[in-house]
Amino acid sequence: MAGFVKVARKSELPADSGYYVEVNGKEMALFKVGDEVFAIYQTCPHAGAPLSEGFLHGKKVTCPWHGWEFDVTNGQCTFNPEIQQPVYKVKVKGDDVYVQA
Repeated sequence: MAGFVKVARKSELPADSGYYVEVNGKEMALFKVGDEVFAIYQTCPHAGAPLSEGFLHGKKVTCPWHGWEFDVTNGQCTFNPEIQQPVYKVKVKGDDVYVQA
């Protein structure tokens, strides 16, 4: 898996919030939705809150500070289509989670 870095074990990821990782200086929040894992940019664009500490409902994470919501599958803000968090490619092999560096 060239270009991918192991960052976590799938079994470590919580079901109702995120998991913080840093890869080559990029801060990311990992989210487990069903059997899939997604990675988006860690910092909320509104006030800098850590999205990994947000509340996950289905495929939407709610910012822990002011309630902004993002779809973790594509980074899209749920109430403003002009706002989008960067997303990162994820691969899962067994219990190991890899993110593209």
